[in-house]
Amino acid sequence: MEEGSHKSRTIENPFVKPENKRWSVSLHRSLVRSVSPPPARARKRRREGQTPPRVADEDDTKPEDQPQSELKVDIAAIEAGKEDVEDHLEVFSARLRASTRPELPQVPRLAHSAWRDLYQRNQHEDGRHFVVHQHDHPIAGPHYDLRLQFSRTSSLSFAIMYGLPGNPNSKRLSRNATETRVHNVWNHLIESASAASGSMIIWDTGEYSVLPYYGNDALQTDKSDASLSPEEQPTESEKLRRAFRQVNGQIIFINGKTAENPIKKKKKKKKRGSEEHEERPSSDQPSSNISPSHSDQEDETIRQTNAYRGATNSISSIHQRTWYLTLDRVNSGFDRRVDGTRAVHWTRKEETSPGNGASPLGFEPFFVRGPDFERSILTGRLGSDVLHDEAVVGFRGRKGWRPVLE
Repeated sequence: MEEGSHKSRTIENPFVKPENKRWSVSLHRSLVRSVSPPPARARKRRREGQTPPRVADEDDTKPEDQPQSELKVDIAAIEAGKEDVEDHLEVFSARLRASTRPELPQVPRLAHSAWRDLYQRNQHEDGRHFVVHQHDHPIAGPHYDLRLQFSRTSSLSFAIMYGLPGNPNSKRLSRNATETRVHNVWNHLIESASAASGSMIIWDTGEYSVLPYYGNDALQTDKSDASLSPEEQPTESEKLRRAFRQVNGQIIFINGKTAENPIKKKKKKKKRGSEEHEERPSSDQPSSNISPSHSDQEDETIRQTNAYRGATNSISSIHQRTWYLTLDRVNSGFDRRVDGTRAVHWTRKEETSPGNGASPLGFEPFFVRGPDFERSILTGRLGSDVLHDEAVVGFRGRKGWRPVLE
């Protein structure tokens, strides 16, 4: 009777929700779940959910069909010389094919089969393969590495702070190109990432040709070897070696960034280089001492030869020598025009051919915009995508880099 009267006098708390007036105790899920297999971590589940889909190559080879041994290799370790492989093309090809993103509108893309063929047909002493890597380094900051094959195994290498000039009307048309170590030709195949070296993507790749350097604005044609028979004609790599030793030269890049058909269309950018002087890197020049670490003995050999293991500095490249690089507008297919206000503009020339009418020469102007915007011409990845694919943690890019847009 007393208990019943006590309940009748109880006043319920109006701030307690009805569903919270009753509660029960149960075992924690860690005590009742299956032990095997272990559950996936939440971080891993989130990362897998954010990974962009991979695409099959044009030969219908899916990423999951690639040899697992080639997909699990440490690309950064191979680049640093810590791991040796017999066939660099197969190893890098499998890895990059598995990492390829879907194509996007207005984003240039080189077919994987064309990329392989491009590399394979230059595997000889007179090869003329080139690559431009976008390299987002944590210390040196974003820059672009231009590599020019000059022998079967070796390539000249230049670090260019703001990339190749592509706007004929730019107010900042010139660049400093700083020589770095002589690289292996297989370095042209790399897209890699690590916390120590940052991200690297293939910005452009193709074949180059060399024209003589005259030092004036007249239209230039290569007539110096016109009297020679086809068998006596020097190869492009021979021309490059000769021009490099004369510390001036003009290079045509037959590239993929500005061409519908990257290999056969032959859209051309022409660069003219002449040596200024040897100097220490300044704040607007990327440091060339940004390569992966080696042993002390290897470092000493690299310093003495100015070439990485496997490459040969038979072209007498000088570490950190600075070159002047600019866009040769006249020979790139542009005309100088002066308007009514006496302002100078460079416009594309038109070439008339029988039956085809007039067609423009040169190329559409382009701007080098940096790691946040530019994708690999082969895989379609941003630098941040490469960091993600290589599971890099703790990378912090250098701030302050600005593209040349004026």
